[in-house]
Amino acid sequence: MRHPIPARSGVPKAGALAKSLLPQIIGHRGAAGNAPENTLASLRKAKELGCSWVEFVVRLTADGHPVLLHDDRLKRTTYRRGKASELSLAEIRPCDAGAWFDVAFTGERVPTLEEAIMLVSELGFGANIELKAERGRETVTGMVVADVLVRRWRSARSELLISSFQQEALAAARVRAPQISRGILFRTIPKAWRSIAERLDCATINADHRRLNPILVSEVQGAGYPLLAYTVNDPARARTLFDWGVTSVFSDVPRSLFCAAAGGRSRQPVVTNLDSTSVPRQRSVS
Repeated sequence: MRHPIPARSGVPKAGALAKSLLPQIIGHRGAAGNAPENTLASLRKAKELGCSWVEFVVRLTADGHPVLLHDDRLKRTTYRRGKASELSLAEIRPCDAGAWFDVAFTGERVPTLEEAIMLVSELGFGANIELKAERGRETVTGMVVADVLVRRWRSARSELLISSFQQEALAAARVRAPQISRGILFRTIPKAWRSIAERLDCATINADHRRLNPILVSEVQGAGYPLLAYTVNDPARARTLFDWGVTSVFSDVPRSLFCAAAGGRSRQPVVTNLDSTSVPRQRSVS
């Protein structure tokens, strides 16, 4: 089952955003349980496993290029010491981003956002692009990524979502590209979640599945927001979340969750408001 992203104030009322559909299962960092996260290989693997949407993380290099990396420190996924925020793109490009996961992926590189966009378009994916930034670089990160997406994204804008825990990054992306949907990321959804979402003109609420409960899910869905939960790798947990009313889950092992999605209780899509099976390697959370 797929669900529409509602169009809200600040975006074209009759635009493609109102027709966008979210799948129940979204590949997390590509398919991070089956291939090295945030690489082109991981995006290809997600397609092979049957995903129609993927999520991946983008941050800036020292010289301002957006690349796919979850951690600022490179060591976990490339073995190189140093921080992406302190190294140039030319210094990061030679890093092997695949061997840490499996020797079969030796030689996989850290992709640029433009490379990822080209592949996503080729594979016919929708994409949730998460922004991460070091302190003080939130605004420039939102601006740069939004600018690249406006220039390079060739698929329907309705199949694109920018998300972040960092509100400054989302605010900057909104200024640069108000036509691209935004999702606010929370670990624990705060009491003031709705005012935050309205201020940033967000289309979705993205949250840690471990901190959700049926009452909170009902509150978010009742306010007209799709609720996207990360990171869900257990089919039984996925079924529970779908029964509560969660719209989509991000998963490292999407294939193992497709049966849970098919067997979940059917639900009515969120009404658009036009007026307003490998074991994941060690990784960072969210």
